[in-house]
Amino acid sequence: MSELGHGSNVRGIETVTTYDSKTGEFVINTPCESAQKYWIGGAANHATHTIVFSQLIISGTNQGVHAFIAQIRDGNGNICPNIRIADCGHKIGLNGVDNGRIWFDNVRIPRENLLNSVADVSTEGQYLSAIKNPDQRFAAFMAPLTSGRVTIATSAIYTAKISLAIAIRYSLTRRAFSVTPNGPEVLLLDYPSHQHRLLPLLAKTYAMTFAANHLKMIYVRRTPESSKTIHVVSSAFKATLTWHNMRTLQECREACGGQGLKTENRIGNLKGEFDVQSTFEGDNNVLMQQVSKALLAEFITAQKRSKPFKALGLEHMNKPCPVIPSHLTSSTLQSIEFQMDAFCLRERDLLNRFAVEVSQRQKQGESKEYSVLLSYQLAEDLGRAFSDRTILQTFIDVEATVPAGSLKNVLATLRTLYALICLEEDAAFLRYGYLSTDNVAAVRKEVSSLCRELRPHALALVSSFGIPDAFLGPIAFNWIESNSWSSVQQH
Repeated sequence: MSELGHGSNVRGIETVTTYDSKTGEFVINTPCESAQKYWIGGAANHATHTIVFSQLIISGTNQGVHAFIAQIRDGNGNICPNIRIADCGHKIGLNGVDNGRIWFDNVRIPRENLLNSVADVSTEGQYLSAIKNPDQRFAAFMAPLTSGRVTIATSAIYTAKISLAIAIRYSLTRRAFSVTPNGPEVLLLDYPSHQHRLLPLLAKTYAMTFAANHLKMIYVRRTPESSKTIHVVSSAFKATLTWHNMRTLQECREACGGQGLKTENRIGNLKGEFDVQSTFEGDNNVLMQQVSKALLAEFITAQKRSKPFKALGLEHMNKPCPVIPSHLTSSTLQSIEFQMDAFCLRERDLLNRFAVEVSQRQKQGESKEYSVLLSYQLAEDLGRAFSDRTILQTFIDVEATVPAGSLKNVLATLRTLYALICLEEDAAFLRYGYLSTDNVAAVRKEVSSLCRELRPHALALVSSFGIPDAFLGPIAFNWIESNSWSSVQQH
């Protein structure tokens, strides 16, 4: 799908396919250098076939982007006629994948090679589709790609778990400095600053694990009616979870000091391997703008029809606006009601602000599309608010299934830490006045308290991930032995 000149903007791809009714064949052509297919996995050395996304021109009319099966190598690995292939070159990661570039020089393929679940071309060259609206037809073509975002979001959380398991295990055995004269050196994880570096990320990883599981389930149980919800949620989670993964990998790398640089300790390698997740299968910033545009569309529809919100978890917009107490106690901060009220207040206010700003720009003569682009700051804040609120809701839903006891208590602490670190890190809560400066100070204080509370459970929490020892680096275990002279002699 990707081309040198077009990635996220799939509609703008330049590869052209025409139909030859005399031979019953499609003809695929790369009309310019920016139209060369780029980053095609397996293309450089091994793939024999590829699916080509291309503009389909029928009788001089562009019917939009369609997908075709094309053979690029024969059974012996020889490149097919009228096809040119080159390697994309060395990358910062994933060099086990032979990403390639492909040029098509009027390559002919059978008419049957059009993937025709949405549209077809008859033998005579007539374009056929039950979906007459081009926008809806394009959306139908792109719908199957949602699975990519689902798997990327899920794999990002697996990687975050690995890095946290390594860094937290290391911090439970590595000591540095003493706090009393001639006293023993202190474990890294016993330093409040080290707890604040890793444990909020651990809480986020738990929250996002539940969110990823929720995403997988709604995808598996998908129906035509749920396609919009799946598109929006998968876009939001793909962006949020991959950003979280990269931040977690970097923090864990630094938290392991010099040992974090060693390839055998894995975290550095994982950074290179998974950095690409922020941009492939949709650039994260573009995906978040799609989320905000979908929320705006729901808002406009509800306003026009004077009907309640019924989709994308926006039902809270039908209720009275939440009121945040002027004084926040520890008990209040730990309550589900306060946490959800704070998240819903942010989302509904940002959605209202976004709608008003876009409307005002349109009244000034700007197009709707350009008005949305100019309102990118609110769009970014809104996308984050939607994602955070949806993740929190999945955590609450999971927590509700656990019977009373020590496990439920630990989950409640993790959920609270997740909610409060989101409040602390997002400037929108202070920028738009959802929380006062005193409230923000109370949140900050509570986060430190929650980190201390979770400290005794840190090992159990990462052990519960069930990651095989082989997936972890030596510093997750006996790092002195793995660096001993005897280990050198063994190698």
